[in-house]
Amino acid sequence: MTPYSTDWRAAGACLEEDPDLFYPVATGVVGARQAAEAQQICARCRVRRECLEFAMNSYENHGVWGGSTPEERIRVRHRRSDARRRERQRQEAAAA
Repeated sequence: MTPYSTDWRAAGACLEEDPDLFYPVATGVVGARQAAEAQQICARCRVRRECLEFAMNSYENHGVWGGSTPEERIRVRHRRSDARRRERQRQEAAAA
């Protein structure tokens, strides 16, 4: 499957749910409650991994994808970036 393939979407647990649930517009407790409800649906989804990878690869900045919020995906991107930077530094130090 290519990084941007969306064939998996037809098998998503969210398919029969209200799409608005996955895009909380409220803030605070209400928004957190809505995101948590969406994440519960994601938790039982058989294509959760594909959904999350799609969101990560396409830099999706809105909505709950693969059980993750935009803030969670940003943290994962930063951790991955930091790990790549540390690996490059380690390789450069080993080559010196």
